[in-house]
Parts: sequence; structure tokens; C-alpha cells
Amino acid sequence: MSPDLDAVAAEVVDRLRRRGINVTGNARPEDLADLLSAVERFEAAVEAHGGDLMVDDLKSSRPDDPHFVLPARVAGEPIQDYITRIKEATARLRHHPPRPDSNA
Repeated sequence: MSPDLDAVAAEVVDRLRRRGINVTGNARPEDLADLLSAVERFEAAVEAHGGDLMVDDLKSSRPDDPHFVLPARVAGEPIQDYITRIKEATARLRHHPPRPDSNA
């Protein structure tokens, strides 16, 4: 990889890890980009339903709504399989009622 691509991949890995997602630097940059996009779409769906990403996250021991928590990555799970599970969780949110105190 080029130094620029290495730097971008490292930044994406860092952003995913800060969200509590287990990734390694060995992943293909395309997979990392796809994963970050899937995570961001999930987070946008959570916010659209009134979820609070500071409370409803992978590191939270008491989320407001478990449906608003990103699915955890299973040890050894291929990134593309994880992306598929995130997309499925995002699709399920479309049918989940918004929080009563939200403006959604």
C-alpha cells in the first residue's frame, strides 16, 4: 500500500476502534471503508429514531434501547459478514418505533 493509503486505513481503524469495533490493521482498505460506511448508516438510523449514540453504544452497560446498539463483531468474523449483520440491523430499525421523547 502507498503511505497515503496506509494513513487513511489507520485513521479508519482508529475511528472504528473508538466505537468499540474490533478490527486489525490487516484488513483491506476497501473492507474498512465499507465497514465504516455501514456503521455510519446504522448510527444515522439510530439518531433518526431518537437514539443517543453516547448511551446506545457497544461500550455501554445500560443502553436506553438495545435495538440502538450496533451489533458486536464476533471474534474471527469476516468483515463482509459483519457488514451484512450491520445492514440487517439497520433495516430492522426502519420498523422499530422511535423513542417517545424524540422528534423523529
